[in-house]
Amino acid sequence: MITNDMITEALKKVAYPGFTKSIVDFGFVKDIKVEGERVKVSVEITSSAPEVEKQIRDDIKEAFESIGIKEYEIDLKKPKMPRESSSKGKNIAPHIKNFVMVSSGKGGVGKSTTTVNLAISLAKQGKKVGLLDADIYGPNIPRMMGIVGETPEIIGNKVKPILAHGVEVMSMGSLMEEGQSLIWRGAMIMKAIQQLLQDILWGDLDVLVIDMPPGTGDAQLTLAQSVPVTAGVCVTTPQKVALDDTARSLDMFKKLNIPIAGIVENMSGFICPETDKEYDIFGKGTTEPLAKEFDTVVLGEIPIEPAIREGGDAGKPISSEFPDTITAKKYFEAAKKLWEMIEKINEEGGVDNEAIQPTIGIPGTATAGKSACSV
Repeated sequence: MITNDMITEALKKVAYPGFTKSIVDFGFVKDIKVEGERVKVSVEITSSAPEVEKQIRDDIKEAFESIGIKEYEIDLKKPKMPRESSSKGKNIAPHIKNFVMVSSGKGGVGKSTTTVNLAISLAKQGKKVGLLDADIYGPNIPRMMGIVGETPEIIGNKVKPILAHGVEVMSMGSLMEEGQSLIWRGAMIMKAIQQLLQDILWGDLDVLVIDMPPGTGDAQLTLAQSVPVTAGVCVTTPQKVALDDTARSLDMFKKLNIPIAGIVENMSGFICPETDKEYDIFGKGTTEPLAKEFDTVVLGEIPIEPAIREGGDAGKPISSEFPDTITAKKYFEAAKKLWEMIEKINEEGGVDNEAIQPTIGIPGTATAGKSACSV
């Protein structure tokens, strides 16, 4: 007699393509029904790639036939992917529901600080959150999260993330000697980012927030091709020179077919600790016209507050250690808006397979308009 337990044990031999864990271990098997000699199984998969679907179907068929099941129905439910996805359905980390790329056109605008506090604020709102430091050349996340000197646990040939402030964290800075420089070419950066996604034992996350290197280069392209990036967030400061670079970063998201969740205007005013009075020393509110130009929103205007710098240096992020401050509350609201945008993007669902994929080339050269680097 066929039982649910027999079927479950058989399905434990069906590994998700590219992984050693089974579809049962991932929690992708949602329902098993046995009606006499006939079996129906419902499986949710996290990739829209047809080769993934075919392999899973073939492996389930083989598993069923190995225990004598001849009549069966396999219901594979594909996910609602973001409306536009530069990975074209590829996902090397299928157990992670959403990926958020936090980027900036230039360095020094507080991108890593923003990433840390958005991740912690999302976790405080009940989400299962991971934080990946993909800023290979300048991995600051370990210091900001208070895990400098902590060595991640190695399990088999995988690395377990470090838990800090309610967030799973991994950084190249945690895998190398402190202060050591990385003098890597583009191909090495690309491989490192793929391994940080695939060879890390991330939990079943609602969202992985990724701190990218500044600019628009190899790291951004690799991430966009490796996973279906749900949304991009840009961090800027109010000055015109920063906004010029932010426009380039937003344009990158458009060319990579990544939905833009919004812009964070950092260093937006200064709060005097003695009077709590705010001064617009770098300007304020200058990001709004840029957001309208790219049909997105300003997630938050984050002021300069001494507690941000103190907390970042001491590994005590303001959103975790000083939740009653003005800035922590603004990060919390920004994270709330970000999650609303993520839900909206997913609800609109369906990869736009008809979208023309961008070409990356040098304007005015023979590669412009041709596929110099196909995305």
